[in-house]
Amino acid sequence: MLSVTKRLFLGVSIAATAACLLPALAFAEMRNSETSATTTNAYVMPETEVWDMETAHGDKYRLYVSRPEGDAPDGGYPVLYVLDGNAMFAGFAEARRIQSVYNSGLDKMIVVAIGYPNNELYDGRRMDDFTPSIKNPELKALYKDYASGGRDDFLKFLLEQVRPEIANRYPVNEDRQSLFGHSLGGLFALHVLYSNPGAFHSIIAASPTIWWDDQFILAEERAYAERIKKNRLLGAASRVFIYTGELEETPVTVSDSIALGKRLETLSAYGLRSEYEILDGETHITVPSRAVTKTLRAAMQWP
Repeated sequence: MLSVTKRLFLGVSIAATAACLLPALAFAEMRNSETSATTTNAYVMPETEVWDMETAHGDKYRLYVSRPEGDAPDGGYPVLYVLDGNAMFAGFAEARRIQSVYNSGLDKMIVVAIGYPNNELYDGRRMDDFTPSIKNPELKALYKDYASGGRDDFLKFLLEQVRPEIANRYPVNEDRQSLFGHSLGGLFALHVLYSNPGAFHSIIAASPTIWWDDQFILAEERAYAERIKKNRLLGAASRVFIYTGELEETPVTVSDSIALGKRLETLSAYGLRSEYEILDGETHITVPSRAVTKTLRAAMQWP
């Protein structure tokens, strides 16, 4: 029979031995896990679809779609179009889907993100798609390796090819269409508002780069203001939401957005509904994540 001392010693030795074996066992399990992980499939986000489309000029885009299951509401689903789809789609898609947990109704829409057929978060083609030809010599030199000037071709693609394709595939509400853009995408969203009032029921511009190319967009804004002053129906055709970060790396983005918000408020007498908000603690790149749910709510506002 073992003495108490020997039993205690043996117990400690066994425990120590087991403890020493744990890292080895854990390492072996990890290696097994790594081996099995190489055979797993990539995660597929529920309630989503993706396909590529080609423009009349042969440019290819990738469309990411998040849509609810079940029957569409009377009149069809509202649709939210999101620019920079490669970077933005996942956040918008899951934010929409998770709303079904509380039956908030925010999930009862279709999100369509327009991106590019690659895995880059931000494709260099976005500058061409979202801007007119650069005029400022310094800016042109800075971005000499990037094309610009294709925004109207991109808008035509969005309005004449993408929207009809979405309407063919899904039951949508043609009157409840919204557009979200961030940074240069936000600048493009403002251009859509000014040049095509009523093309989208809601325009959401996040951190719009109003400063771009000597603030060329201000001339479009002034022309738009004159149009809706003469035709109130144009002003009432769209509503505008501006979201900008408090800590934007380009400070004029904040002051420009505040000034724009105040100018748009003066157009309320002509039917335009607008809101602007400075998001505390947010930088240029964090604004979209903070603005996702706000954008879903904006897109669902009706009438």
